[in-house]
Amino acid sequence: MSELTRKDVDEIALLARLALSDDEAERLRGELGAILQHMDKLSALNTEGVEPMTHAVPMELRLRADQVEPSMPVERAVGQAPDRDGDFFQVPKIIE
Repeated sequence: MSELTRKDVDEIALLARLALSDDEAERLRGELGAILQHMDKLSALNTEGVEPMTHAVPMELRLRADQVEPSMPVERAVGQAPDRDGDFFQVPKIIE
């Protein structure tokens, strides 16, 4: 991978919604470049036959069977809502 340019860092900052000073952008250019170089080294490793994993140590999920239980009555759940529409909470519209 070629070295990151200042333009690359500016585009990444824009996507991440970050406002960077010139000093921060230059520092991050070096740090992000080092991370990408390390990833290049990792991608060169032969991982054939290595099973994917989610944790570094074996973990067993403790699952239980789903059980249907009585739930809170609707009137109690929405009874003290400041605004409601029947059995539902009424909230202000935020997307036009």
